[in-house]
Amino acid sequence: MKSKKTSTKVHKNKSELPFRLHLIFGIVVFLLVLLVARLAYLQIFNGSKYVADVERTDTTIETSNVQRGMIYDSTGKVLVGNESHQAIQYTKGVNVLSSTLRQTAERLGKYLTVSTSTLSDQDQADYYLANSKNLEKTENSFKNHSDYSTKALYSMAVKKVAKTVTLDKTEKNAAQIFSLMNGAYELSTVYLKESGVTNKEIAEIGEHLSEFPGVKVGTSWSRDYPEGNSIKSVAGTVSSAKTGLPSDEVNMLLAQGYSRNDSVGQSYLEKEYDPILKGTKSQTRVDVNGNNTIKKEVKQYAGKKGDNLVLSINAAFQKQVQSDTKTAVSSAGGESTGGYVVVMNPNTGAVLALAGVDRNPNTGKVTDNALGTINEPIVMGSVVKGAMVTGALMDGVITPTNSTLTDKPIRLVGTGSKSSWFNKSGGQDISVDASTALEVSSNSYMMQLAMKEGGFKYSPGAGLTMGTGVFSKMHGYFEQFGLGTDTGIDIPGESAGYTGPSNHANIGKALDLAFGQYDAYTTIQVAQYISTIANGGYRIAPHVVSQIRGTNGNGGLGKLQETIQPKVLNYVDDTAAQKKVVTKGLYDVVHGTNTYKTGGALASVSPEISAKTGTAETTTNGKSTVTLSLASYAPSKNPKVVVAVAMPGLGESAESNNIDLAKKVYSAYWKTVQDKSAIKDTTK
Repeated sequence: MKSKKTSTKVHKNKSELPFRLHLIFGIVVFLLVLLVARLAYLQIFNGSKYVADVERTDTTIETSNVQRGMIYDSTGKVLVGNESHQAIQYTKGVNVLSSTLRQTAERLGKYLTVSTSTLSDQDQADYYLANSKNLEKTENSFKNHSDYSTKALYSMAVKKVAKTVTLDKTEKNAAQIFSLMNGAYELSTVYLKESGVTNKEIAEIGEHLSEFPGVKVGTSWSRDYPEGNSIKSVAGTVSSAKTGLPSDEVNMLLAQGYSRNDSVGQSYLEKEYDPILKGTKSQTRVDVNGNNTIKKEVKQYAGKKGDNLVLSINAAFQKQVQSDTKTAVSSAGGESTGGYVVVMNPNTGAVLALAGVDRNPNTGKVTDNALGTINEPIVMGSVVKGAMVTGALMDGVITPTNSTLTDKPIRLVGTGSKSSWFNKSGGQDISVDASTALEVSSNSYMMQLAMKEGGFKYSPGAGLTMGTGVFSKMHGYFEQFGLGTDTGIDIPGESAGYTGPSNHANIGKALDLAFGQYDAYTTIQVAQYISTIANGGYRIAPHVVSQIRGTNGNGGLGKLQETIQPKVLNYVDDTAAQKKVVTKGLYDVVHGTNTYKTGGALASVSPEISAKTGTAETTTNGKSTVTLSLASYAPSKNPKVVVAVAMPGLGESAESNNIDLAKKVYSAYWKTVQDKSAIKDTTK
């Protein structure tokens, strides 16, 4: 019985084996059929499509930065040049994954050390999450993470990582490199390190260059100043790859085609003329096949160095005026807060020198600040009286043949006694016409003009009842000369000055405004004002750029692209007779016969100077001080140059600081800029 059972069982197992083999064989055959069918589908029906995809060529343009244009003085000296540096560059490929960028950054970071001072929490988080494992782990940590969009989920991951993950020094270095790479557009070139690259870094990177797709050793440029830094404040600054585009303009600049790491003018001339100075990037056509492999590179355009600016400023003259200004302020002592000088061609608006220094009255430390000439409002004092007289003549309250008034202290209720410097008590009452009022700098005369313009008839001890419209009237005349309004200079950031309150509670201040003791003006405004008188009534916008030129084959100044033409902003439409009243008064300030003329110390200067001096009573650090100013031009006939000076915060006993400085400036001008022998006959 047992034998029979055993025999039956063996027979059963033998019958199942062929069936299983057949089943496995059938499955294999079926899979092979499917594979063949799929291959047939791919090769026969869609083969041409996939071949075309592989062979397809996408053409894109790779761009690279070029050298920035330089800035020259009026004699062809380089004021702002370019210093070349070895640099490490990166050109971003097509469709490069962030994970690939991270790997490249990690490998490159072994040989290249970059500054991490600008590395943000966002940058560190992006670098950390560029690792797919870190990204997956962080995203999975959120409940119901599948309910969020990819963008929202990533934003949540960044916020979490920024709070919880800390990178070590090596990782931060790699993260900074990653950030610079990641910020580049496809096929645009950025600097990973634009200066300070060591020979060791260059050697090691060159040895392993094949490990870093898109990385190469190149050249960068930074600004240098061969004639010294005195012009730097006027020229302005340029951003670097390290600082990137200015944060307040980044979106606008990106829309204009800049990369985040591009150099761009950040201030003053560098900013105003950035479209000219930046040049045009080189362009290389890159043919990329379907799997993003570069097939061919052809340079289509080598790029063009930025065009150059030629300034109207003479470097040697600028240095001398800056030095003289610094010396004058340093020796002034007391509560002096600085000094500013503008030298300008009154007929073209060309600025020949902008000199300025600030002084800390507490420490006595003096620092260069040429831009104080355009952005430092100062209560200037009597220099404005030429505009006041012109306004009164145009308003009809005086005429060229009927302008005589008596200089006397003005005593009104609520304003106290206000008088001229030579007639404090009223013991020196004299009759003066408009020209003489300028010659002796009569405050009383100007206040009487203001009251006449305001329709107020003066009587001692009365209350000042004229309307506030007198402020608008005087401001209107002053602004025609450039006082209290933008001058239009081609340097961004100028101040329009300071205008005091003009409500009825301050009506008495209208009298102070008339002789320059209320509103505050910049030195460039004073220069434009006196230029307008000197050239016969044309208010011309000052400019420091005179030409735009290309670059020749030797890297120097090339073909003339543009000459900056004078820009007339308005014309002061007073009559020839009215103009003569003012110009005669300014001439007599220096060359007149009146005992009280204020500019006689300039009479020894040749060619002859016409001028208006100014003294404003001020308070500095709680102490009584004065501002000494000067608005002048020379020669008196056919003027070629104007000099405006402002020295605030001087001691009350100061008398000639402004004139002494102006004399040095004129001496330097005739020696350095223009030969006065050629114009001697014009003053006869």
